[in-house]
Amino acid sequence: MWKFIKPRGGNLWLWQVGLLMALFAFWHVMTSPGLIPPMMFDNDSQAAFFFGEPLKVAQRIWAWFVGDADIYQHLGVTLAETLMAFAVGAGLGLGGGLWLALAPMASAILDPYIKAMNAMPRIILAPIFSVWFGLGMGSKVALGVTLVFFIVFFNVYQGVKEVSPVVLANARMLGADRRQLLRHVYLPSATSWVFSSLHTSVGLAFVGAVVGEYLGSSQGVGYLILQAEGSFDINTVMAGIVVLTAFALVIDSVVGNAEKHLMKWQPKSGETEKL
Repeated sequence: MWKFIKPRGGNLWLWQVGLLMALFAFWHVMTSPGLIPPMMFDNDSQAAFFFGEPLKVAQRIWAWFVGDADIYQHLGVTLAETLMAFAVGAGLGLGGGLWLALAPMASAILDPYIKAMNAMPRIILAPIFSVWFGLGMGSKVALGVTLVFFIVFFNVYQGVKEVSPVVLANARMLGADRRQLLRHVYLPSATSWVFSSLHTSVGLAFVGAVVGEYLGSSQGVGYLILQAEGSFDINTVMAGIVVLTAFALVIDSVVGNAEKHLMKWQPKSGETEKL
Protein backbone atom coordinates (compact mmCIF):
# COMPACT_ATOMS: atom_id res chain seq x y z
CA MET A 1 0.00 0.00 0.00
CA TRP A 2 1.29 3.42 -0.94
CA LYS A 3 1.47 5.83 1.96
CA PHE A 4 1.00 9.43 0.90
CA ILE A 5 2.82 12.08 2.91
CA LYS A 6 0.66 15.07 3.76
CA PRO A 7 2.25 18.53 3.65
CA ARG A 8 2.88 20.31 6.93
CA GLY A 9 2.44 24.05 7.22
CA GLY A 10 5.78 24.50 8.95
CA ASN A 11 7.98 23.33 6.09
CA LEU A 12 5.64 23.60 3.11
CA TRP A 13 6.91 27.06 2.16
CA LEU A 14 10.49 25.73 2.21
CA TRP A 15 9.58 23.16 -0.44
CA GLN A 16 7.80 25.80 -2.50
CA VAL A 17 10.72 28.26 -2.35
CA GLY A 18 13.16 25.43 -3.01
CA LEU A 19 11.26 24.39 -6.14
CA LEU A 20 11.23 28.00 -7.37
CA MET A 21 14.98 28.33 -6.82
CA ALA A 22 15.57 25.04 -8.61
CA LEU A 23 13.59 26.26 -11.62
CA PHE A 24 15.57 29.51 -11.76
CA ALA A 25 18.83 27.58 -11.40
CA PHE A 26 17.82 25.33 -14.29
CA TRP A 27 16.88 28.39 -16.36
CA HIS A 28 20.26 30.00 -15.59
CA VAL A 29 22.24 26.89 -16.47
CA MET A 30 20.37 26.30 -19.73
CA THR A 31 20.92 29.87 -20.93
CA SER A 32 24.56 30.22 -19.85
CA PRO A 33 27.22 30.14 -22.59
CA GLY A 34 28.94 26.79 -22.98
CA LEU A 35 26.30 24.80 -21.11
CA ILE A 36 23.72 24.30 -23.87
CA PRO A 37 23.62 20.90 -25.60
CA PRO A 38 24.74 21.45 -29.22
CA MET A 39 21.84 19.42 -30.65
CA MET A 40 19.33 21.94 -29.27
CA PHE A 41 20.83 25.21 -30.54
CA ASP A 42 23.35 26.17 -33.20
CA ASN A 43 25.32 28.37 -30.81
CA ASP A 44 25.42 29.43 -27.18
CA SER A 45 23.57 32.70 -27.63
CA GLN A 46 20.42 31.25 -29.16
CA ALA A 47 19.02 29.91 -25.90
CA ALA A 48 19.45 33.29 -24.21
CA PHE A 49 17.87 35.01 -27.22
CA PHE A 50 14.75 32.85 -27.09
CA PHE A 51 14.36 32.36 -23.34
CA GLY A 52 16.21 35.29 -21.78
CA GLU A 53 18.69 35.16 -18.90
CA PRO A 54 17.37 35.15 -15.31
CA LEU A 55 20.10 37.47 -14.03
CA LYS A 56 19.33 40.06 -16.70
CA VAL A 57 15.61 39.65 -16.03
CA ALA A 58 16.27 40.33 -12.34
CA GLN A 59 18.36 43.38 -13.27
CA ARG A 60 15.52 44.69 -15.41
CA ILE A 61 13.03 44.27 -12.58
CA TRP A 62 15.44 45.96 -10.17
CA ALA A 63 15.83 48.90 -12.56
CA TRP A 64 12.06 49.17 -12.93
CA PHE A 65 11.36 49.29 -9.21
CA VAL A 66 14.55 50.73 -7.67
CA GLY A 67 17.06 52.01 -10.21
CA ASP A 68 15.04 54.00 -12.73
CA ALA A 69 11.79 53.54 -10.77
CA ASP A 70 9.82 54.10 -13.96
CA ILE A 71 7.36 51.21 -13.80
CA TYR A 72 5.05 52.47 -11.09
CA GLN A 73 2.82 54.53 -13.37
CA HIS A 74 2.52 51.68 -15.87
CA LEU A 75 1.93 49.12 -13.14
CA GLY A 76 -0.66 51.34 -11.48
CA VAL A 77 -2.62 51.59 -14.74
CA THR A 78 -2.58 47.82 -15.31
CA LEU A 79 -3.54 47.05 -11.71
CA ALA A 80 -6.38 49.60 -11.81
CA GLU A 81 -7.74 48.06 -15.02
CA THR A 82 -7.41 44.58 -13.57
CA LEU A 83 -9.09 45.38 -10.26
CA MET A 84 -11.98 47.22 -11.93
CA ALA A 85 -12.53 44.37 -14.41
CA PHE A 86 -12.32 41.84 -11.59
CA ALA A 87 -14.76 43.71 -9.34
CA VAL A 88 -17.32 44.56 -12.05
CA GLY A 89 -17.15 41.14 -13.72
CA ALA A 90 -17.44 39.27 -10.42
CA GLY A 91 -20.33 41.48 -9.24
CA LEU A 92 -22.27 41.05 -12.47
CA GLY A 93 -21.55 37.33 -12.53
CA LEU A 94 -22.72 36.91 -8.94
CA GLY A 95 -25.91 38.88 -9.50
CA GLY A 96 -26.69 37.26 -12.85
CA GLY A 97 -26.01 33.75 -11.59
CA LEU A 98 -28.25 34.20 -8.55
CA TRP A 99 -31.05 35.75 -10.60
CA LEU A 100 -31.19 33.11 -13.32
CA ALA A 101 -30.76 30.22 -10.87
CA LEU A 102 -33.80 31.47 -8.96
CA ALA A 103 -35.85 32.43 -12.05
CA PRO A 104 -36.49 29.27 -14.11
CA MET A 105 -38.53 31.07 -16.78
CA ALA A 106 -35.85 33.70 -17.46
CA SER A 107 -33.17 31.01 -17.36
CA ALA A 108 -34.98 28.92 -19.99
CA ILE A 109 -35.41 31.95 -22.29
CA LEU A 110 -31.86 33.28 -21.97
CA ASP A 111 -30.04 29.93 -21.88
CA PRO A 112 -29.15 29.71 -25.62
CA TYR A 113 -28.02 33.34 -25.70
CA ILE A 114 -25.77 32.95 -22.67
CA LYS A 115 -24.23 29.79 -24.11
CA ALA A 116 -23.68 31.56 -27.44
CA MET A 117 -21.93 34.51 -25.77
CA ASN A 118 -19.81 32.17 -23.68
CA ALA A 119 -18.79 30.20 -26.77
CA MET A 120 -17.66 33.39 -28.52
CA PRO A 121 -13.86 33.97 -28.45
CA ARG A 122 -14.04 37.12 -26.37
CA ILE A 123 -10.54 38.28 -27.26
CA ILE A 124 -11.88 39.26 -30.69
CA LEU A 125 -14.08 41.83 -28.93
CA ALA A 126 -11.02 43.87 -27.96
CA PRO A 127 -10.92 45.91 -31.23
CA ILE A 128 -14.66 46.56 -30.95
CA PHE A 129 -14.27 47.80 -27.37
CA SER A 130 -11.43 50.06 -28.53
CA VAL A 131 -13.84 51.66 -31.01
CA TRP A 132 -16.65 51.93 -28.45
CA PHE A 133 -14.68 53.08 -25.41
CA GLY A 134 -11.50 54.49 -26.93
CA LEU A 135 -7.90 53.56 -26.14
CA GLY A 136 -8.14 54.48 -22.46
CA MET A 137 -8.88 52.27 -19.49
CA GLY A 138 -12.52 51.72 -20.47
CA SER A 139 -11.79 49.30 -23.32
CA LYS A 140 -9.39 47.24 -21.17
CA VAL A 141 -11.88 47.03 -18.31
CA ALA A 142 -14.69 46.02 -20.69
CA LEU A 143 -12.60 43.18 -22.12
CA GLY A 144 -11.62 41.99 -18.65
CA VAL A 145 -15.27 42.06 -17.53
CA THR A 146 -16.29 39.75 -20.37
CA LEU A 147 -13.58 37.28 -19.35
CA VAL A 148 -14.40 37.34 -15.64
CA PHE A 149 -18.19 37.44 -15.87
CA PHE A 150 -18.87 34.00 -17.33
CA ILE A 151 -16.51 32.18 -14.97
CA VAL A 152 -18.28 33.63 -11.93
CA PHE A 153 -21.73 33.39 -13.49
CA PHE A 154 -21.64 29.67 -14.24
CA ASN A 155 -20.10 28.80 -10.88
CA VAL A 156 -22.73 30.77 -8.95
CA TYR A 157 -25.52 29.37 -11.12
CA GLN A 158 -24.33 25.80 -10.52
CA GLY A 159 -23.79 26.41 -6.80
CA VAL A 160 -27.34 27.66 -6.30
CA LYS A 161 -28.79 24.84 -8.42
CA GLU A 162 -27.07 22.23 -6.25
CA VAL A 163 -28.65 23.36 -2.99
CA SER A 164 -29.98 20.32 -1.17
CA PRO A 165 -33.78 19.98 -1.60
CA VAL A 166 -33.95 18.61 1.94
CA VAL A 167 -32.35 21.76 3.35
CA LEU A 168 -34.74 23.93 1.34
CA ALA A 169 -37.77 21.94 2.49
CA ASN A 170 -36.69 22.16 6.13
CA ALA A 171 -36.10 25.91 5.86
CA ARG A 172 -39.54 26.44 4.33
CA MET A 173 -41.13 24.30 7.05
CA LEU A 174 -39.54 26.61 9.61
CA GLY A 175 -41.19 29.59 7.94
CA ALA A 176 -38.26 31.03 5.97
CA ASP A 177 -39.33 33.51 3.31
CA ARG A 178 -37.57 34.14 -0.03
CA ARG A 179 -35.13 36.67 1.40
CA GLN A 180 -34.19 34.41 4.30
CA LEU A 181 -33.70 31.49 1.94
CA LEU A 182 -31.41 33.62 -0.18
CA ARG A 183 -29.36 34.77 2.81
CA HIS A 184 -29.17 31.58 4.86
CA VAL A 185 -29.42 28.80 2.25
CA TYR A 186 -28.61 29.85 -1.31
CA LEU A 187 -25.70 32.22 -0.65
CA PRO A 188 -23.85 29.90 1.77
CA SER A 189 -24.29 27.05 -0.68
CA ALA A 190 -22.84 29.09 -3.54
CA THR A 191 -20.01 30.70 -1.55
CA SER A 192 -17.46 27.94 -2.14
CA TRP A 193 -18.31 27.98 -5.86
CA VAL A 194 -17.92 31.77 -5.92
CA PHE A 195 -14.44 31.75 -4.39
CA SER A 196 -13.36 28.91 -6.66
CA SER A 197 -14.31 31.04 -9.65
CA LEU A 198 -12.65 34.15 -8.20
CA HIS A 199 -9.29 32.39 -7.99
CA THR A 200 -9.55 31.63 -11.71
CA SER A 201 -10.86 35.08 -12.57
CA VAL A 202 -7.82 36.91 -11.20
CA GLY A 203 -5.63 35.69 -14.04
CA LEU A 204 -8.33 36.38 -16.63
CA ALA A 205 -8.71 39.95 -15.41
CA PHE A 206 -4.98 40.44 -16.01
CA VAL A 207 -5.36 38.88 -19.46
CA GLY A 208 -8.06 41.36 -20.37
CA ALA A 209 -5.99 44.33 -19.22
CA VAL A 210 -2.75 43.24 -20.90
CA VAL A 211 -4.36 42.17 -24.20
CA GLY A 212 -6.16 45.50 -24.34
CA GLU A 213 -2.85 47.31 -23.78
CA TYR A 214 -1.33 45.27 -26.59
CA LEU A 215 -3.94 46.43 -29.08
CA GLY A 216 -3.70 50.09 -28.27
CA SER A 217 -2.26 51.96 -25.33
CA SER A 218 0.48 54.36 -24.32
CA GLN A 219 0.91 53.05 -20.78
CA GLY A 220 0.64 49.87 -18.77
CA VAL A 221 2.81 46.79 -18.30
CA GLY A 222 1.34 45.28 -21.47
CA TYR A 223 2.55 48.36 -23.34
CA LEU A 224 6.08 47.88 -21.94
CA ILE A 225 6.06 44.22 -23.01
CA LEU A 226 4.85 45.16 -26.49
CA GLN A 227 7.65 47.73 -26.87
CA ALA A 228 10.21 45.17 -25.74
CA GLU A 229 8.90 42.60 -28.23
CA GLY A 230 9.29 45.14 -31.02
CA SER A 231 13.00 45.42 -30.25
CA PHE A 232 13.45 41.66 -29.56
CA ASP A 233 14.32 42.38 -25.93
CA ILE A 234 13.32 39.01 -24.48
CA ASN A 235 14.68 39.86 -21.01
CA THR A 236 12.30 42.80 -20.64
CA VAL A 237 9.43 40.64 -21.92
CA MET A 238 10.21 37.96 -19.32
CA ALA A 239 10.55 40.64 -16.63
CA GLY A 240 7.08 41.95 -17.47
CA ILE A 241 5.66 38.44 -17.29
CA VAL A 242 7.28 37.87 -13.89
CA VAL A 243 5.94 41.17 -12.53
CA LEU A 244 2.39 40.46 -13.75
CA THR A 245 2.52 36.94 -12.33
CA ALA A 246 3.72 38.19 -8.95
CA PHE A 247 0.93 40.74 -8.64
CA ALA A 248 -1.66 38.22 -9.82
CA LEU A 249 -0.51 35.96 -6.97
CA VAL A 250 -0.83 38.87 -4.53
CA ILE A 251 -4.43 39.50 -5.58
CA ASP A 252 -5.15 35.77 -5.44
CA SER A 253 -3.79 35.64 -1.88
CA VAL A 254 -6.14 38.49 -0.92
CA VAL A 255 -9.04 36.47 -2.33
CA GLY A 256 -7.78 33.44 -0.41
CA ASN A 257 -7.67 35.36 2.88
CA ALA A 258 -11.20 36.63 2.29
CA GLU A 259 -12.28 33.07 1.59
CA LYS A 260 -10.80 31.84 4.87
CA HIS A 261 -12.56 34.63 6.77
CA LEU A 262 -15.96 34.07 5.16
CA MET A 263 -15.79 30.28 5.12
CA LYS A 264 -14.97 29.72 8.80
CA TRP A 265 -18.16 27.68 9.15
CA GLN A 266 -16.91 25.13 6.64
CA PRO A 267 -14.95 22.22 8.24
CA LYS A 268 -11.36 21.79 7.12
CA SER A 269 -10.30 18.69 5.21
CA GLY A 270 -8.49 17.25 8.23
CA GLU A 271 -11.52 17.80 10.46
CA THR A 272 -13.77 16.13 7.88
CA GLU A 273 -11.56 13.04 7.81
CA LYS A 274 -11.68 12.75 11.61
CA LEU A 275 -15.46 12.84 11.48
